[in-house]
Amino acid sequence: MVKSNSKNKKFMKLKNGTKFEIKVWNSISKIPRGEVRTYKELAIQINRPKSARAVANACGKNPYPVKIPCHRVIRSDGKLGGYSGKGGTKTKKKLLKNEGYLYE
Repeated sequence: MVKSNSKNKKFMKLKNGTKFEIKVWNSISKIPRGEVRTYKELAIQINRPKSARAVANACGKNPYPVKIPCHRVIRSDGKLGGYSGKGGTKTKKKLLKNEGYLYE
């Protein structure tokens, strides 16, 4: 999980992130290994159902692409979407495969 303060040492401290982005990153951190969620599902989960595009933008601003597993977030049509980590979507596909999620 991600938190904007450092009171609890289980949480990473984020220096640059809006309240919305931190909410998205917290939600992403709860996605189990080997599972995916869509940008739309995350938007609904954080009670912002019309904010799928903003969720995608928050994923793109993720300061810790592997620790906050934004590679587990895909498009509603089942396609990968983007990945801001090193290697782009090729790395996203590899990370998902390593976690047991078979993307075709």
